[in-house]
Amino acid sequence: MKRTLALCLCLSVLPALNVNGQSLHADSLENVLNTQKLSDEEQFDIFKKLCMMYKDSNIEKLHCYAKKTLEYSLKSNDKKAIGASYSLIGEAYHSKGISDSALIYYSKALDVTLEINDKHNEISVYINIGGLLSEQGDMVGSLEYYQKALSVAENTNDIQQQIRILSNMGTLYNRMDHTSYALQYYERIKILAEKADFPDGKCIAYFNLGNIYQKQGELDKALEYELKALDISRSIGYKTFEVMSIVIIAQIYYSDKFKEYDEAEKYAIEALEMASEFGDTQVLLNVYTLLSEVYRLQKRYENCDMAASKAWEMDTTDLSIRRDVAANVAFANIYLGNKDKAALFLERLNDLSKKVNDQGIHSALANMEVKYETEKKAMRIASLEKERQLYVWLGVAGGLLVFALLIVLWLTLRNARKERLLIATRSVLDGEMKERTRLAHDLHDRLSGNLSAVKIELGHQAESLQNVRDKLDKCIREVRETAHDIMPASLQFGLKVALEDFTAQFPAARFHFFGKENPLEKRIAFVAYCCASELVTNAIRHSGASKINVQMVQGEKHIGLTVQDDGCGFDEKAVTLGVGLQSIRDRVASCQGKMEVFSSPGKGTEIIIEISV
Repeated sequence: MKRTLALCLCLSVLPALNVNGQSLHADSLENVLNTQKLSDEEQFDIFKKLCMMYKDSNIEKLHCYAKKTLEYSLKSNDKKAIGASYSLIGEAYHSKGISDSALIYYSKALDVTLEINDKHNEISVYINIGGLLSEQGDMVGSLEYYQKALSVAENTNDIQQQIRILSNMGTLYNRMDHTSYALQYYERIKILAEKADFPDGKCIAYFNLGNIYQKQGELDKALEYELKALDISRSIGYKTFEVMSIVIIAQIYYSDKFKEYDEAEKYAIEALEMASEFGDTQVLLNVYTLLSEVYRLQKRYENCDMAASKAWEMDTTDLSIRRDVAANVAFANIYLGNKDKAALFLERLNDLSKKVNDQGIHSALANMEVKYETEKKAMRIASLEKERQLYVWLGVAGGLLVFALLIVLWLTLRNARKERLLIATRSVLDGEMKERTRLAHDLHDRLSGNLSAVKIELGHQAESLQNVRDKLDKCIREVRETAHDIMPASLQFGLKVALEDFTAQFPAARFHFFGKENPLEKRIAFVAYCCASELVTNAIRHSGASKINVQMVQGEKHIGLTVQDDGCGFDEKAVTLGVGLQSIRDRVASCQGKMEVFSSPGKGTEIIIEISV
């Protein structure tokens, strides 16, 4: 009954930071901000330090201070700080699980870092986007961004970042069960780390190589690498890798190939002491289970019973471990002559498969019992109240009921009005889309065709009619361009293709797409295209922008459109929305979407649209 215990692979290149010490230092810095009068530059310096301190410990404060650094960076036009601030805000949204917003800010950070050629931050942004796509299940997209990051890191000869990226890529392939590719990346880490004599990189490479070789059954290689990883982790004080390497070494020694149970016991006890020291419950559970099997194979049944019983007491959810533990307890007690305990755990072993179903029933029964007891107490209290108090409460309840009914009625009427308006708007949009399609086809197929026929007829006339032919050529081109503007033919190939085609017309416009392209409902694609095209046209005509970024983020439940320009901008408080922007807002509302406008004089405009799909 041999099994490989589950272990969590650690991907970080450097040891974990001392969060408690950081908290104390962060508190003192916040106290300086609150009690001392500081210049803008001094405040900015503290904001940056607080961002680094809260990066791994307090996401809300990271978000808060990253926004403050962004405000100062925008005022001072410090491009490098702007890029770093965007990246930190993206990480905050990433940690909160708000993927779309994280992608938007990562994209902004990437634009700035590429503009100023900031290679260090460029690598970090690529890694962040790759990690986000990996969490969303887009493994191919994730690997593409990791590859971009790796290319930059290799060009700048940044060994630590190369190791970090290769480790992420190896783990990604490992998750996809492509262990041959994972081995290639960990081998590259080994070569880099040994050449640069970088202990942390060696530790990562040796541990992961040993772990993969163990899964593949190549135990000699696995033992060689895990012993190396153990030596290095001890020398640099890397406790996480140390205890995980010890556990794998113990598993290898008690395998059928080695059967060195004394060595397995020695390493397992060492892992047990370390896991007890820093309170890692999962490692403790795995080590106790491992020890119980080692003791069973050594025929030390009392020790087997003790270790398995401790594992049984610790675990309440993992049925696989509970099955093995129950089997070891029963096996040991059979040889110890404890028939009652052996029978008990044999019965538990048989009952484990039923407990999952029984758990739901017991939970429902417990809830019903609590509800019943609560209702009994409420009835007992109500029966002891005086009649006058009962009437008072009934009057209050009646008044509240009437008030609630009035609110419900008002909300119903208001929602009905909104629904009628929404239906009317959608009907108008559907009619507009059909009419645009019909008119575009008529212009392109009928009028353009007729003009072409006239041109052919004129071709047989004298050369003096050349001017007429030129004018007809121009007319035909204009008819086709008008038909394309009314209803672009590229929209039938998807919104992404249509927006790429549209923005390619303007030298100042750049289009970015994130996510996985899926077919959209025709009305939604039409509305999104109309909104984006009108926003780009407005920016070119009215803002004097030299650079326009159009970004589309497509998720499973909604799409996001962002149009940002560096034009003249306007004061949101002093200027009301024009007819064009109000028309866009109405279009977005018809698809149950929302639109946000951010602008200030001299700093450009950013408009964000989110539409549910």
